[in-house]
Amino acid sequence: MNTVTQGGAPSAEQTGRRVEEVLDRLAATGDRAAGAAAEELVRALMDFYGAGLARAVALLDEGADAGAGTGTGGGPGTGRPSPALARLLDDELVAGLLVLHDLHPYDVTTRIRQALAAVPDHPAEVLGFDPGTGILRLRLEAGGGGGCGCASTAQSPQQSIEAALACLAPEVTTVELEAPEPRAPEPVLLQIGARPAGAR
Repeated sequence: MNTVTQGGAPSAEQTGRRVEEVLDRLAATGDRAAGAAAEELVRALMDFYGAGLARAVALLDEGADAGAGTGTGGGPGTGRPSPALARLLDDELVAGLLVLHDLHPYDVTTRIRQALAAVPDHPAEVLGFDPGTGILRLRLEAGGGGGCGCASTAQSPQQSIEAALACLAPEVTTVELEAPEPRAPEPVLLQIGARPAGAR
């Protein structure tokens, strides 16, 4: 899974793991009071930053109402984010934070499609997603390339797809990847030569 965003900042996944590691180290000391205080601190910070992000998202969508009649679109009642919010959604770090705080305007199905579109060298067809188990079933499409176009070109299709999903669709906990269906054989073209002179 991806741990660093394209801009070099830690991803939401990496930061979450670091927090869990610190809490585990505190728990290992046997000081229950310190462990409980640390967990309360994390919850308080999450609530605070989550409330701030929610306010920012709401203000960006409200600001889109002023240009509702200009055709530049977006915002409440349009079914799509305002242009300003859309720019933030294009940023991997911001999008990950919005997903973490359940503020991303797109549902999980849309975010899965966006994550797969971010891995063009490994095109895959969605066969099904089970929200209860977090299992996403995919089938690779024939003709996909070997590189992923990202920081680690040595990644396998499974690794590349999982890395893209980690940011935009953390609801996906397991990716089951099927091989592409075999292509139908090419039709054989028969070469018909010219008839010899005098032949009937």
